[in-house]
Amino acid sequence: MPVTNSDLARRIHAVSHLTGQFTLRSGRTATEYFDKYRFEGDPALLDEIAQRMAPLVPSGTEVLAGLEMGGIPVVTALGRHTGLPCAFVRKQAKPYGTCRLAEGTEVAGRRVLVVEDVVTSGGQIVLSTADLRVLGAVVSEALCVIDREQGGADALAAEGISLLSLLTAEDLRTATAR
Repeated sequence: MPVTNSDLARRIHAVSHLTGQFTLRSGRTATEYFDKYRFEGDPALLDEIAQRMAPLVPSGTEVLAGLEMGGIPVVTALGRHTGLPCAFVRKQAKPYGTCRLAEGTEVAGRRVLVVEDVVTSGGQIVLSTADLRVLGAVVSEALCVIDREQGGADALAAEGISLLSLLTAEDLRTATAR
């Protein structure tokens, strides 16, 4: 029997949903936390996620660009399923070695798909896309595992970037409510 998005959402939730006392980036506290690194650290689940994401890669994409840090495992797994070369995009260029912002395959003059694990506000994709465009990349889409549906798609659209997602926050809520 084929795996559905609901099945996948349930598995991601089961692995990543934590309860306890957590301090969020905002400084607020919460009794629930979604630890995205748990699904990224599960090789079988990450492989299944990438397999399901592969058909979402827009036709004509030449390079998959994973954003530091969560997008790196996702883009690596996705590259395995699509056969497309990968670039690994830092938040800032390192001051030693190659001193590059985008490591891996060359992005200049190529159609690049930005890959991220979870999108909330879309802020890092906006920043990284601007950096990639300065490097000569052609970026018009971003692909994520989960869109938290908290304004990210609108923020990206304002920058000329369409957001594609495997799952949404609503998908996770619906799948775990059953």
